[in-house]
Amino acid sequence: MITCHRNAQSLAGPRRGCSLLLLVALGCGASTVVPQAPQVAPARKAAVGKMLKAVETAAHPKGQSQAIELLKQAVAEDPGLWEARYDLGVLLAREGQLGPARLELERARELAPNAEDVVAALGEVLRRSDELGAAADVLSRFVNSYPDATQARRVLVVVLRESRKHDDALAQARELLKRQPGDAAALAELSLTHLEQGQVDVAELLIEEALKAEPPSAVVERAAGLIALERGEDAIAFGHFSKATELDPNDTAAGLNTATVLLQAGVYDRAEKHFRAVLAVQPESVEAKLGLAAALRGQGSRNDQGPYLAAESLLKEILATTPGDWAAAHNLAVLYAESMNRPEQATAEYSRFLSHAPSEHPARPKAQKWVADHASVAANPRAQQ
Repeated sequence: MITCHRNAQSLAGPRRGCSLLLLVALGCGASTVVPQAPQVAPARKAAVGKMLKAVETAAHPKGQSQAIELLKQAVAEDPGLWEARYDLGVLLAREGQLGPARLELERARELAPNAEDVVAALGEVLRRSDELGAAADVLSRFVNSYPDATQARRVLVVVLRESRKHDDALAQARELLKRQPGDAAALAELSLTHLEQGQVDVAELLIEEALKAEPPSAVVERAAGLIALERGEDAIAFGHFSKATELDPNDTAAGLNTATVLLQAGVYDRAEKHFRAVLAVQPESVEAKLGLAAALRGQGSRNDQGPYLAAESLLKEILATTPGDWAAAHNLAVLYAESMNRPEQATAEYSRFLSHAPSEHPARPKAQKWVADHASVAANPRAQQ
């Protein structure tokens, strides 16, 4: 399932050393909001060296795979090096490997339970895994313990908004603004919450205030783009998305938003172009690969199977890396069932989807019906006659 990406905030924060994301996006140095440093054993020098080398490597567009390997080595040498586990979790999440990312971040949280950047990153991974309840629980408990944890509170606002708990989202956004008056990201989230309640005029007033903030924010520009889309002003929306990409070239959410809007509108060739542009910046983006596969499927036909085969290849590529990726399994099942007339392969992929997808996923009933119907056919070949 492809959705608009309304939030792709940096999940960096205070650390014992230089944070991977701080180095890549912000530069070292930040003030902590927790009352004391995490109590962990002294780090092993060799492991720290590998972690710092990973930081440097990850700063290069195609260096993430090497950085991940270095961080895995650092963790193996020093299992208690929570910074390395955090950095590894963030990079794995960026690659779309949400299950392994969650394991690393949960271990980092056990080692450093008062590190805000770890909790915020874990909350974001749970959100992306459609485990909104778990994300809200983790983040709520943290901000209750550390009320000045603005980074974690921002992610909590997003989670509550996506959970359709609009009153709670508004309350948390207002609390964030009380603690950081004029915070552009908080205004953007407040705006989006009103937008989802159908209060477009209020959302627009709030985003106008956020757009006045300095320095300009990619998060705010994306929110302004979504409001413009709601107004039917596609050209203005795309302008905001383009500005968001200019402000933060490493953040591909604006490009994904543009591509997703085009995909949902059925403009498959232009959607393909934008998804490919995202992949040029972030080659391992699972979201972009899923979107590109959907755009290619939209361009295929019985007489032109080429786009179908290209979509199949992309989805298999995702599943080869992450066999439990239920979104890729579902998209591949639909491709086989509805476009390529491969019922046996569709059944296998629907079964994989059912094994890994969240229990409340809305596509489960249709997948269960498909598997049940085709299991009956397999058991009784005469049913095909």
